[in-house]
Amino acid sequence: MNELFDLVDALAANISRVVVGKDSVIRLVLAALLSRGHVLLEDKPGVGKTMLARALAASVACTFKRIQCTPDLLPVDVTGYVDVRSGEFKRGPVFANIVLADEINRATPRTQSALLEAMGEQQVSVDGATHVLDDPFFVIATQNPVEHRGVNDLPEAQLDRFQIMVSLGYADAAQEKRLVLERQRSDPLDALTPVMDAAGLRRLMSAVQQVRVADELVDYGVALVRATRASNLLEIGASTRSTLQLVRLAQSHALVSHRAYVIPDDLKTLAQHVLPHRVTPASAPGDGMSLTQWKQECVRSIIAEVRFQNG
Repeated sequence: MNELFDLVDALAANISRVVVGKDSVIRLVLAALLSRGHVLLEDKPGVGKTMLARALAASVACTFKRIQCTPDLLPVDVTGYVDVRSGEFKRGPVFANIVLADEINRATPRTQSALLEAMGEQQVSVDGATHVLDDPFFVIATQNPVEHRGVNDLPEAQLDRFQIMVSLGYADAAQEKRLVLERQRSDPLDALTPVMDAAGLRRLMSAVQQVRVADELVDYGVALVRATRASNLLEIGASTRSTLQLVRLAQSHALVSHRAYVIPDDLKTLAQHVLPHRVTPASAPGDGMSLTQWKQECVRSIIAEVRFQNG
């Protein structure tokens, strides 16, 4: 296992050359990648969401495509189309190992839904024909907060396809100064070289399945998700897909944390990233609190009441 831990560390270190001071977020995104999940990055413009996605893509020698989402983007601009003259299928940008959907909530709901089948089943259907996507297949999408102008809320079904939602936050003063000084000379992204290929990535993904999860921990994961469905704080709780994603992510998070087994803290910590974007609060947020922050606060309160039962 030590060799696998070294591979993960090399990947995290490479990304952190560009995304400064965000090691915990980097490792969380890597855990989602290794568990075959998808990531939604929500934050204010200009804090490094797109840079994180591009640095990840530059660190793995596999295919990468970027989709800039705009109101006039069409579903065929994502999935591809059948040429009416030749009858040949023209593959869209979704046919890549790593796909960056930048500012996904600036696209219309119809275009957003073009990713549903791709993210859920790793395939797309066009004109009655099914086309299998590449393996591995990983979507990392960025979105501006829903309170910003010119954005569309992602449908619940689309949100449920994202394993986690994460925010980078502002850099502290020292980190911000370092970023300014480094970018005066050159763009550090240009200097990044891959530290592994697609085969190496698939090897790490396979290793995640070998990480041990005790029955008591599966019960704890189920209890965390079910608690969101019973709480008066929420109108709609998290889905069954959430439970599957939470336990799977706990396995990859253990691997990223240099362990071959899951611990209760994996599930409790990760639930704060897996569950909030999947729930609907029963009341509106208070003054000065965004909808995302209110969802996170509700979930934190709920999971704090769930106790791990050992044996």
